[in-house]
Amino acid sequence: MADSPISPPPGEPIGARPDLPVCVRHPDRATGLRCVRCDRPACPECLREASVVRRPRTFVGAEFSQRMVVTPVLIAVNVLFFAITAAQAGSVAGNQRSALFLELVMYTPAVAWDGEWWRLVTSGFLHFGPLHLALNMIALYVLGRDLEPVFGKLRFSAVYGVSLLGGGLAVYLFGGIDTVVAGASGAVYGLMGAMLVAVLRLKLNPGPALGVIGLNVVLSFTLPGISLLGHIGGLVIGAALTAGLVYAPAAKRNNWQLAAVIGAVVLLAVLAVVRTGQLV
Repeated sequence: MADSPISPPPGEPIGARPDLPVCVRHPDRATGLRCVRCDRPACPECLREASVVRRPRTFVGAEFSQRMVVTPVLIAVNVLFFAITAAQAGSVAGNQRSALFLELVMYTPAVAWDGEWWRLVTSGFLHFGPLHLALNMIALYVLGRDLEPVFGKLRFSAVYGVSLLGGGLAVYLFGGIDTVVAGASGAVYGLMGAMLVAVLRLKLNPGPALGVIGLNVVLSFTLPGISLLGHIGGLVIGAALTAGLVYAPAAKRNNWQLAAVIGAVVLLAVLAVVRTGQLV
């Protein structure tokens, strides 16, 4: 236990004030002292000098840690899905022919008419060939290396997951009925949006972040076979959710941030239901 700054009035003996709480180890001793770790009443005999270690917190409210956990796990899951689909298809370049790929890829008729809602999420863990996988995983590592230590595991996971859902939903809402879409690009673009919002929140130079986003958006318009809707959907949702996290009031910050995440998921779910009603 460690000494608390709370102490009885000078010159007044312990036990002289019946309104004070009693020591948790000595019920016959009233005390005005408390342990700074457990906040329980304790008499001077029970208190010990000890340092209280508090980890520094970032501007988002997360405990800062340089150790990445979520990012390598996400990369491993994406690689695992690719390995399974490649093994099933008997081809690395043609892994999209596997049964698992066909069951999990984003395909609007399967979502709307067959109720296979999971495709909005699972499609974000599938990739068309090794180059598609490599590009997304490199981008995920670079962005995760900067964002996960600052956002913390839970907030980083929330931004990634909601952005991934936002990318799939954008295709579902505005894409062609027969479009087949897969890839982690929606989530990756969501992290780009998160990076931009974080830079603006810290009042840093947004030029590099804007340059990266602009370049990738241009590539989305110009390169064939790229899901522009998935990219823009992830970017917008990721930026919007991150704004809710980094600009949350300091008072009850965790509650505000949780509300932002839940609100984003509920909004996306409502939009999905509305779109389904239009298609059915």
